[in-house]
Amino acid sequence: MKKTIALIMTIAMMTLLMVGCGESAGVRVIDIPLTQEEYAFGVDKNQPELLEKVNEFIAKIQQDGTFDTILNNHFGDGEPVAVTSAALDESKDQLVVATNAAFEPFEYMKGDKYYGIDMEIAALLADYLGKELVISNMDFDAVCLSVGQGKADIAMAGLTIKEERKEYVNFSDKYYDAAQMIIVKASDKTFDNCKTAEEVEGVLSGLKSSTKVGVQNGTTGQFYVEGDEEWGFTGFNVQVVGYKSGSLAVQDMLNGNIDFVVIDEAPAHRITTAMNEMK
Repeated sequence: MKKTIALIMTIAMMTLLMVGCGESAGVRVIDIPLTQEEYAFGVDKNQPELLEKVNEFIAKIQQDGTFDTILNNHFGDGEPVAVTSAALDESKDQLVVATNAAFEPFEYMKGDKYYGIDMEIAALLADYLGKELVISNMDFDAVCLSVGQGKADIAMAGLTIKEERKEYVNFSDKYYDAAQMIIVKASDKTFDNCKTAEEVEGVLSGLKSSTKVGVQNGTTGQFYVEGDEEWGFTGFNVQVVGYKSGSLAVQDMLNGNIDFVVIDEAPAHRITTAMNEMK
């Protein structure tokens, strides 16, 4: 009898744990764009000829369908292309690209290979310029600074055009339109009645000051939540918690340490898909 009771209790506890894990593991995107942004590449200010070539190349791949093919590799039925970085060698003619390979689908890694929209463009750009590609992976908030210090030729990291960053780089023509979105736990209903960005912001404005919102350090998501005069972002009275990547922020939300995550639209959908597939 005692064994039977113990067995029943064990099964009940396992069931509760499984239900709890299932609930906590689920995440979803509030599919309402909160901003309007333009991505571009940040080019070394001391290389005006490179900026000219980069703009020429952007126009070319957008006109001949190459850019659409790259997008299909990551948003459609195509296959992402692995990109290999050469070792830095000052004796060679190289294109050094600064990136933060934690921003899928624009740049990420599998093993020692780079993948992503920006990385495929980087490989093609290096070929177009007749140079060997070197990828320098670093924290996002160091990417433009690295170019400004002459440690890299170009920043390719899902960069939003922003006046503050022009201190370090000259921006190319834009190549992609983006927006910020919110990620919540699957069971969270805070924004369920919202239909517009204004309604989402109304909810954000009414949150308690103890609410914790995760962002990737140095990104537009951080500027949006904290407030930024240049962008016209008023910010919100919440606690902003910075992370090296959006994935780390979402995982910390699942762990119960923060309440929401604000990040760019494409990475938001990619992260939630990946997290939910791990359930």
